[in-house]
Amino acid sequence: MTKLQVIESKILNGERLSGQIAIWRFRKKKVVFTNGCFDLLHLGHIDYLTKAAELGDVLILGLNTDNSVRRLKGNSRPISGEKSRSMVLAALHFVDAVVLFDEDTPAELIRKVQPDVLVKGGDYVREEVAGYETVMAKGGEVVILDLVPGYSTSAIEEKIINSR
Repeated sequence: MTKLQVIESKILNGERLSGQIAIWRFRKKKVVFTNGCFDLLHLGHIDYLTKAAELGDVLILGLNTDNSVRRLKGNSRPISGEKSRSMVLAALHFVDAVVLFDEDTPAELIRKVQPDVLVKGGDYVREEVAGYETVMAKGGEVVILDLVPGYSTSAIEEKIINSR
């Protein structure tokens, strides 16, 4: 397999995800799940994702589709399309799987994954995180990670617009 094929193989659809989760569960891997738009990858994302990956053996990243991002962020977003965003994220060695979801929240995907650890950034309240009930019901944990101040895709977008 080429390196590009290795990256592409980490982008999973529903059927492939189920099979891969079964393998990880059989191998007694601790599964961590997080999600987001990850429109323009920046230091804040890298810090957050590495810390999330350190909480278990496998990091599954739920990625909003382009349509989902538009509904959540407005018509100017995403800046990078879902194929580009999924490839960039899958290229990170500490990301084990990228799964696109089209809903406004990843609640259904989290029900399918049944992660041991659900991770979100410090701008969320633990009990209000989509999937909180699912993870807690199975005895898992929901972790809120501090964000690196001054880094956000919205701030980068604003800076680009104002520099014209």
